[in-house]
Amino acid sequence: QVQLVESGGGLVQDGGSPRLSCAASGVTFSTYDMAWFRQAPGKEREFVARINWNGNTYYADFVKGRFTISRGNTKNTVYLQMSSLKPEDTAVYYCAMTSGAAIKYWGRGTQVAVSS
Repeated sequence: QVQLVESGGGLVQDGGSPRLSCAASGVTFSTYDMAWFRQAPGKEREFVARINWNGNTYYADFVKGRFTISRGNTKNTVYLQMSSLKPEDTAVYYCAMTSGAAIKYWGRGTQVAVSS
């Protein structure tokens, strides 16, 4: 059974730099692309960042230069280092395992709330 478990969210001050983690189990982690999405209250879920199995990374324009996605294949974990957080970054952040354009598995999400 595949599980993705996010951690590292919480209440953060404006300008803060938390790091989110997503631990995967039940799957050969190193062969999959991994991504982060987020969903703010009243809004649709949106793409944040992706890291392919070969280490190539892609970012949404609104996080370029502020967020960094990385992975540790020996720990079956993908990370999202966030910096210069703004109140508009407040959202539930979801980890996803992808295959091509398809989302194969979702995590349950971790809440990030940025206080101004």
